[in-house]
Formats: sequence, structure tokens, C-alpha cells
Amino acid sequence: MDTNILLENGTNELEVLEFTLNDNHYGINVAKIREILCYQPVTPIPNAQPSVEGIFMPRDTMITVINLKNCLSLPNTSDTKGLFIITNFNKLDIAFHVDEVIGIHRVSWADIIEPDSTINVGESGVSTGVIKLDDKLVIILDFEKIVTDISPETGLRVTDIDGMGERDRSDSPIVLAEDSPLLSKLITDCLKKAGYTNLKMHANGREAWDQLLEYKKDGTIEQNVHCIITDIEMPIMDGHRLTKLVKEDDQLKKIPLIIFSSLVNEEMRRKGESLGADAQLTKPEIGQLVETVDKLITRMQNK
Repeated sequence: MDTNILLENGTNELEVLEFTLNDNHYGINVAKIREILCYQPVTPIPNAQPSVEGIFMPRDTMITVINLKNCLSLPNTSDTKGLFIITNFNKLDIAFHVDEVIGIHRVSWADIIEPDSTINVGESGVSTGVIKLDDKLVIILDFEKIVTDISPETGLRVTDIDGMGERDRSDSPIVLAEDSPLLSKLITDCLKKAGYTNLKMHANGREAWDQLLEYKKDGTIEQNVHCIITDIEMPIMDGHRLTKLVKEDDQLKKIPLIIFSSLVNEEMRRKGESLGADAQLTKPEIGQLVETVDKLITRMQNK
């Protein structure tokens, strides 16, 4: 699916595909989408999770179909109609069954409203933001959370940390930008288990950038930041914009910056490289994240 997303890297923009489920309007980042197909018959899987409709095989690739209405507890009608949005993230190809596709909107992350506690309750929420388009609100769904709820083994492999043993890395502070409460907790738990207990958590790139500017103003960058880890998809300021700002700043650019996101595919990797990211990893690879943090911090300290 050719969308020409982010013609200029680090612009803090994204393209959102608007679709409907029972006349409700939802959105997905176009960067996750491979293609859109008309409904096709699927083969049911015995004893599958209730939201899994089954599998189908376009062009010799087997893809799992997820019934999005079931995931969102919406009345489940017209099972044999609608469209499949074929996605790729976390190294998985998954189809989401929706009613209708409305169109694509280019928006700024700054215009995306963060869901409050009335929309997202702690780690159980499945919305990453809300966009106001004309006279309607479009809810951007957390597709990673939806898939992880259905199949927990597709999420962060926290057991990758178990073999590292006792470590103390408290003298290496890390600034982390991640908007998902669930993933934020999992990542911090894993980093602390690996000895990195000095963590500064932020819900979006803007908060992280403001913190970096504060350290820069105080002249305490070297004491307070040895590594930056950022997601890509975040409201207000995304990870690519944060990377661009950091790597264009003469005082901050030497800090190792890791993009840790479900969106790290070949295209996104090129974007991250062009912005100066020191490493890019996809979210299941939490063990590799710790190894990369170790390596980059050691390299910086030896310079």
C-alpha cells in the first residue's frame, strides 16, 4: 500500500486510515497497513480465542483474521461482509475485519488528544488517542494491545531477561518515552530487572524533550542521561520528531538513542537511520534492547 507517509522525516505527522464498525469511527496509523482487501471466506480454527475469526491465505501467505467488533465488545453483525485491513507490526501479518473504510487523513501528532482515565482505565485501555475531524471524533486504536490481549506471547518476551543474573546499572540513567501504560510498565520492569533502576519515564516525546532541555539548561546532561529509548507512535510528539531534535542538537546528539517500536520495518528503519538513531529494535526483542543499551552506554563512556 503506497501512501508516501512522512514525505519529510521527523515532521511529527502521520497518516491515519479512518474506518467504521457499526457506524462508530476508528483510526489506524497507515504505517501499520500493508493492504486492504474485500472480505474473503476464512477457515475457522478449532478452540481459537473468540476474537479470532480464522485464517485465510492470499498469495500463499497465511494470515490470521481478527474480528475487531468482538475485541471492542460491539454488536457483531454482517460477519461475511466488510473489509480486511492487512497489517504488519511486531513482525506479524494480521487482518482486522472492519465494516467500511472512509479515507486517509494527514494529521499532526500535536493534534491528537491523549485519552484520559475515562477512556482508558490503567493498562486495560485500547485507545492511543482521539482526533477531531469536522463534526466527528475518530478513536485511534491500540492494535498492539488488542493483539497482545488475544495472544500474550506476541508481546514483550520478558523471559529474555531471566538469564542475565544480578546486575547493577543504577549509575546509568535512561530517559524513556512510551505512551502505552502497559508497555511502559513492562519495559521499565525489564530494565530494572537488568539493573537499570535509574529511569525517567515520559508519556510522549514532548515530555521527554522538555526534560532534556531542562537538563541542558542546568548543565546536567552528562549526569542525568546516558541513553534515550523512544517509541515511534505517541501523541503530541512522536519518536521520529524526538530523534530529529536530539540528533540536531550539538550538546545532545552524542547521547545514544534507541528507537524501540512495533513499527520498525524496512521503511521505518531507513527513516530512523536518516534521523540519526543509534539503534532500532522491534518491541518483542526486550532482551536485545538490554544488550543494545549495554553496548551503546559502554561505547559512549569509553570515548
